[in-house]
Amino acid sequence: MTAASPRVKVTIRCKRCGEKFILRGRKEKGKIDTGFKQCICNNEMDFDIETHDF
Repeated sequence: MTAASPRVKVTIRCKRCGEKFILRGRKEKGKIDTGFKQCICNNEMDFDIETHDF
């Protein structure tokens, strides 16, 4: 039996259009995986990312 990765709440705000996304992700090997790829304005790189532990 393996332990589940810690879940975190992630707030992503696009620096181009200001759109805000609130997602849940998992911490794995020092990285956070949410599955987020790009903003609705097609921005793929320029974001403010903030994490919150549950």
